[in-house]
Amino acid sequence: MSLRPSLTVFGVSLALLVAMCSLFAYGQSGRRQAKPPAAAPVPTPTPDPTPEPKTKKDDNQISFFVALGERGPSYNRYSYTYVEAAARGCADRLRKGSSASVDVSQNEMTRGEAISKAKSEQNGYVVLITLVEDVMSRSDSSGNVEIQVDYVVFAAQTAKVLATGRTYENSSRRGPVVVQRTPGSTVPTYREQSLHRAGEDAGERILKALHLNSQPTN
Repeated sequence: MSLRPSLTVFGVSLALLVAMCSLFAYGQSGRRQAKPPAAAPVPTPTPDPTPEPKTKKDDNQISFFVALGERGPSYNRYSYTYVEAAARGCADRLRKGSSASVDVSQNEMTRGEAISKAKSEQNGYVVLITLVEDVMSRSDSSGNVEIQVDYVVFAAQTAKVLATGRTYENSSRRGPVVVQRTPGSTVPTYREQSLHRAGEDAGERILKALHLNSQPTN
């Protein structure tokens, strides 16, 4: 009769031990399955754009400033693009035929303004491009007057005239001899092309006059 309480106590103790072991095992299992929170992604720094190297202007570099001569009241019937075409042609030849930097004015300039511009320059030349009517071609049956490209080169600081001359719109023209125009040559776009070539001719002559035609011109 005395063994029954002992067995009861033993059974209760054993049950408690099994329960504690189960709880301990479950706790260990829970700790093993728990995962640490994912780390926040580190943002990749955006590289700063590489600054473009600035070209330092060489004060000793020769430069040309090609000025568009004013047309005047008697030349207002001609398109502004005509003198632009001649000035661009001259500037293109100066760029191709030398290592000088070349700029073209955005507006028309008088001779006095071109002289003032030359005097304000430290090193370089001011080229004034002006359109001139050819009085010898007034009898043209088409009614169109030939246009000549007049150029003058002024020296920096002193505005001394270093070169001057005239080229012709009509590529077949040589000196005082007038050759009949080719068909379609009175169209504005065609005349602009002709004046561009006349401007190139002026640029070539300027390079030779200043002894700067050291670069190939083709």
